[in-house]
Amino acid sequence: MVSLDVFRGATIAGMILVNDPGSWGHIYAPLEHAEWNGWTPTDLIFPFFLFIVGVSMTLSFASRIARGISRRSLIGHVLRRSALIFALGLFLNGFPDFDLSTIRIMGVLQRIALCYLVAGLLYLFTYRWEPADERPARVRANLRVTATVAVVLLISYWAAMTFIPVPGYGAGHLGKDDNLGAYVDRTLMHGHLWSESVTWDPEGFLSTFPAIASLLIGILAGEWLRSDRTAKRKALGLAAAGLALLIAGRLLHPFFPINKNLWTSSFVLFTGGFAMLALAACYWIVDVRAWRGWTSPFLVFGMNAILAYALAALVSEVSTDFELTDAAAGRDTTLHGLLYQRYFVPHFNPVNASLAFAIFFTAVIFVLLWPFYRAKLFLRI
Repeated sequence: MVSLDVFRGATIAGMILVNDPGSWGHIYAPLEHAEWNGWTPTDLIFPFFLFIVGVSMTLSFASRIARGISRRSLIGHVLRRSALIFALGLFLNGFPDFDLSTIRIMGVLQRIALCYLVAGLLYLFTYRWEPADERPARVRANLRVTATVAVVLLISYWAAMTFIPVPGYGAGHLGKDDNLGAYVDRTLMHGHLWSESVTWDPEGFLSTFPAIASLLIGILAGEWLRSDRTAKRKALGLAAAGLALLIAGRLLHPFFPINKNLWTSSFVLFTGGFAMLALAACYWIVDVRAWRGWTSPFLVFGMNAILAYALAALVSEVSTDFELTDAAAGRDTTLHGLLYQRYFVPHFNPVNASLAFAIFFTAVIFVLLWPFYRAKLFLRI
C-alpha cells in the first residue's frame, strides 16, 4: 500500500511543520493546538500517526506470520521494539543535558511505544487463521476482540474521568489541573512531567489507555483494506465508517469534550473518523487510480518516519539550545534565532515569517532524509 506510506509521510511532514515555527508568538490558528477543549488540524496529527501504526501492524504481522515466523518470535519483536522506541523518546527528552532529576518520562514516542506494545500483544494473542479454498489460509486480527477492547477502553476512561473523585477537587472535573489524569501523572511522575505545564502531561499515563483505542481503530481499518472486497467497496466502506465515527465523536462533545490533551473518548472517535476519511481518499488516489506523480516528497518522510522524527527533534534542539555570536546585531543568539531574524523577519509580516521558517525547517529535514531514500536505506526499530 503506497498510499499508507504517503499518508504517513504527510503526517510526519505536518508534525515537523507545526512543531518548528519561526516564533511561537506568531502562528496561524490552524497550525496551533486547541487551547483545551475543541480541535484544530494540528490536533489530528498525533492520532493520525497512531492510526497508521495500527494499519501497518495488520500488514506487517500477517506478512511475517505467512513467512513462518512464530508467535513467540513476534512477541519478542514487539517487546524489543516497544522498549527501543520508549528509550529513544527518553533520549530525545533528555538531550542535550540528560538531567535525570527532571527528565520528562512520557512523550510522543513513549506513548507510541506503549500503545504498540498493548495492541501488538493483543493482536498476537488473539489472531485467527482465515481458511480459503482457492488460496492459502491467512492470518486476520480477531475483529470482535479488537473492537470490544477499544469500546471497553473508551467507556472505562469516560467513566473514570467522570465518576472517580480527585483529592481536593472532587469528581467530574476536566480542567488542566483538576482532572483525574493530571492527578495520576502528578502522583506517579512528579517532577518528570512536560516542562511547559509542570502539573500535567499531554501524553500522560492515564490518557494513554484511550490512545490505545486510536491504534486499535487502525487495526480494524487495516483488516478491512486487506479483505477480498473490491477496491471501490474498500474505499467507500472506509469513508462511510470514518464519517460515522467522526459524527459520533462530535455528538459526544457536549458530554465528554473533544480534547487532545486529555485524549478523551470523543477525541478518539472524532480523529479516528478523520483518519479513516483521509486514508480512504489517499488509497483511492494513490493505489486505485495510481496518481502518484506528486507522492515522492511524502514517501521520503513516510518511509523513514522514525528517522524523520528523531532528526527533526535533534536539529531543533541543537538550533535552539546552543548560542553563538551575531556580529551584525552585537549580541548572542541561537542558530534558530539568527536565521529567523536575518532571513525571514525582514521579508514577511510576523505570521508569514514564522510560517516561512517552518517550511524552511521542514525542507531541511527533507534534504537530510533524501540520501537515505535514494539509497533505499530505511531505519527499522
